[in-house]
Amino acid sequence: MPLKQAATAVRENAHAPYSGFKVGAAIRAISGTIYSGCNVENVAYPEGTCAEAGAIAAMVAAGDTEIDEVYVIADAPMPVSPCGGCRQKLAEFGAGHVPVIMGTLDGQEQVMTLGELLPGAFNTDHMQGR
Repeated sequence: MPLKQAATAVRENAHAPYSGFKVGAAIRAISGTIYSGCNVENVAYPEGTCAEAGAIAAMVAAGDTEIDEVYVIADAPMPVSPCGGCRQKLAEFGAGHVPVIMGTLDGQEQVMTLGELLPGAFNTDHMQGR
């Protein structure tokens, strides 16, 4: 199943009773395996999880640790980018050149790299010499 289809399908499973804003994300690991996740809201904000975090958790749980490509989809008037926290989470497992495709249900898409989404990302280089 292609990345866009995986993200679109999992979006339907999102638990978004408070905002009504369903998001789906799919990650292709370097192994070629696709992992997906959807947002899961919780009445005790901000205890929910984002779609990207769910897809990352599924990837890591399966034993993969390197992202090759990301697709995020929502029902919005323009492509929705990952939140700041998810950008950092994605950067933990993906290099700056990894493409992040952001799509809408009506077919609009925008492509950026992880490096473009999170310039100056905090990484292990910052922890040298501690």
